[in-house]
Amino acid sequence: MAKTKKIPMRMCLGCREMKPKRELLRIVMNKEGQITLDMTGKLPGRGAYICNSAECVAKLRKNHGIERNYGCKTDDQIYNNIERALSGNEE
Repeated sequence: MAKTKKIPMRMCLGCREMKPKRELLRIVMNKEGQITLDMTGKLPGRGAYICNSAECVAKLRKNHGIERNYGCKTDDQIYNNIERALSGNEE
């Protein structure tokens, strides 16, 4: 009998839906408290995930999802970086 490979699932901070990890973008907070977008999925630190859609980023910004998830204040630059990365991915 062939073994089926388990697909890791993660929750999107915007729409709060469980989706396969590979379909989502990773947001990371490192030990220094800096929050960045992790395009490789391998940066060290605490990770959170967001769908690859503008609607989810808008919900994330409106609901202050990054602040709620990491428990710290953030500036709009992080949201702008996420939107910029999405506009580069969608064509």
